[in-house]
Amino acid sequence: MPKKRDGGGLSKTQQAAKFLGVSVLAGAVLAGLALPAAGALGLTAKGSVEGFDDIPANLKTPPLSQRTTILDADGGEIAKTYSRDRTVIGLKDMSPYIQKAIVAIEDARFYEHGAIDMKGILRALNKNAQTGGVSEGASTLTQQYVKNVFIEEAGDNADKVAQATQQTIGRKVKELKYAIQIEKELGKRKILQNYLNITFFGQQAYGIEAAAQRYFSKHAKDLSLEESALLAGIVQSPSRYDPVNDPQEATRRRNTVLQRMADLKDITQEQADAAAKKPIKLAVSRPKNGCITATNGAGFFCDYIRKVFLNDKAFGKNRKVRLQRWNEGGMTIRTTLDPQTQKSIQASISDHVYDDDPVASAATIVEPGTGKILGMGQSRPYGFRENQTVINLSVDHDMGGGAGYQPGSTFKPVIAAAALEQGTSPEQEYPSPYRMPYPSPVQTCDGEWQGTDTTKNENKEEVGPYAMKEATAKSVNTYFVQLISDMGICPAVKMAQKMGIERADGKPLQQVPSMTLGVQEMSPLTMATGYAAFANGGQYCSPVAIESITDARGRAMKVPQTSCHSAMSKKTADTINTLLKGVVEDGTGKEAGLKGRDSAGKTGTSDSRYAAWFVGYTPNAAGAVWVGDPQHKRKMYNITIGGVPHDKVYGADTPGPIWRDAMTGALANRPAPALPTVPIDDPAKDTEKNQGDDGDKGGKHKPGRGGHGGDNKPGGGWHIPGWPDVLGGGNGG
Repeated sequence: MPKKRDGGGLSKTQQAAKFLGVSVLAGAVLAGLALPAAGALGLTAKGSVEGFDDIPANLKTPPLSQRTTILDADGGEIAKTYSRDRTVIGLKDMSPYIQKAIVAIEDARFYEHGAIDMKGILRALNKNAQTGGVSEGASTLTQQYVKNVFIEEAGDNADKVAQATQQTIGRKVKELKYAIQIEKELGKRKILQNYLNITFFGQQAYGIEAAAQRYFSKHAKDLSLEESALLAGIVQSPSRYDPVNDPQEATRRRNTVLQRMADLKDITQEQADAAAKKPIKLAVSRPKNGCITATNGAGFFCDYIRKVFLNDKAFGKNRKVRLQRWNEGGMTIRTTLDPQTQKSIQASISDHVYDDDPVASAATIVEPGTGKILGMGQSRPYGFRENQTVINLSVDHDMGGGAGYQPGSTFKPVIAAAALEQGTSPEQEYPSPYRMPYPSPVQTCDGEWQGTDTTKNENKEEVGPYAMKEATAKSVNTYFVQLISDMGICPAVKMAQKMGIERADGKPLQQVPSMTLGVQEMSPLTMATGYAAFANGGQYCSPVAIESITDARGRAMKVPQTSCHSAMSKKTADTINTLLKGVVEDGTGKEAGLKGRDSAGKTGTSDSRYAAWFVGYTPNAAGAVWVGDPQHKRKMYNITIGGVPHDKVYGADTPGPIWRDAMTGALANRPAPALPTVPIDDPAKDTEKNQGDDGDKGGKHKPGRGGHGGDNKPGGGWHIPGWPDVLGGGNGG
């Protein structure tokens, strides 16, 4: 019966004999193992061959992790991120000196031997026997490359790194088999190229290009002889031969490499001597890794990009796959961030809120119709020091944000839009008393709400009747409570969902009538994209942050796209435009008005003044500004913000000016189109229309002020459950 042969043509018996001899010798010196004989290694011929055969036939080399560059919309660099600072290059982009130097010092017979250097093993065995220890190893460049592949595959997993570097025969056997495969498949030049790209050179630099940049601020192809010798010398012990921390030891090691190159005739002795006399001249470029290096406050947006990548299925079927792809890096990510907008946001926030203030601020601006995030900033810088944070105050919790903040009255336009969609007239009046109970019961999507809670307006002077325009301009709480009572809660919930307005903690919106006053926590990005639907004729577009991505080979990757749909009719959107223009023209948001361009918006203040907001828009930009305590502990009474003292903070007096200045800079030298609006009559300003008829009969119960009754009959008015039947009517005659 013929002997079984493997792919290389050797019988199993021949393979065993060859491999046993190699493993015994190599195992005695490789990786610092100094063992005297095969018996001490615990290897038998049978055990060695079976273990050898059990190793998979092909070494799966993971893609080398590289730097990823994140760019703004104009192509300017925001930041570089990496788990390994590495740029993979070809041999043509490496100085010939570094190629010769690394071979000379690490594996002088690299081009002469196969995967295993038998002469080197015998030499090392003899040397170690003479010294009685382990003074010399015999690992080839190919074997070192295989070990580095295992380390690279381990990534940041400490246990796997330990396994990849452990001093065991099992690892040595595995390394030897793969080295044989690699030599056969790749050839010497490719192995050398891969080795120089994967090797660690200290100072967080992986691969020769990153090392050249780190130590000399130049490309690998431009390395001189002495620079190449220095870097080649570092590989054996990056900490010991670190030229930054120990230039004397690094110089001695460099000169050892130079002499070795001369001995091998790679350079002349004169060249080696001349280079050895030169002092080390470093031009160190410190590592600049991660979002913390971003300028103009874009660190939080940079971190948001990473969260988008890890959360979106466009980049992989599950989070593990996406995380692995992110760590591989090598991508160029072009984002939607507009540098003019980003700079304006950060400048405005910095002018109005200081990083050491007792409260913080965050702002986001998006583009209506596209969902593009144009800018994202906050008062507390990105970092880990005092008055810094890595929590993105502009976004939801699952995207790196906190628990969100009550938007207050900025939620009222959502209620108004829902009512208009249900057929309510913007001229609808309600008595709007200073204080009133929440009407009960109120319909929800799956039943009804019942309760005994009450609400009140900001000021005692705020007493109706009011119609929708004036109630919106003055932000009258009781008007909108009556509105949601008549409409029901479900239409409001569905409108919020269609506008992408959801809770920052990811929980469903609570179906309670108090939702009309913005008591459920949300993020600035959510509010900005929701309001953008008003500016976009009722069309909501989900937020997007990435324009395009190319991988390390320059190939385009699929990126998530915005999803647009109709949240409301154009008529409703245009009506909301009219209502919210009134807010900035002569309502609570006058401090936020823009000069020379149409704008609309709404102020908001939460319960107990833990948060204050302004959310507004023009046809080409929508933005939300929040000011408050992220911990929901500091009430904004008797407080100084940005050097300005406040008895109490309103949406108009701090968020409003931040929004105004941020939008002014963002839109400078850009078109100023008009907001489409519709005419709205204000019954409160038309006494002839608003008053019921005086006379023998009572008021006609028109949806306005009741008339004075005749013949001792009460005037017209409104009925609110739990309150007198007549509110707003005249006295009986």
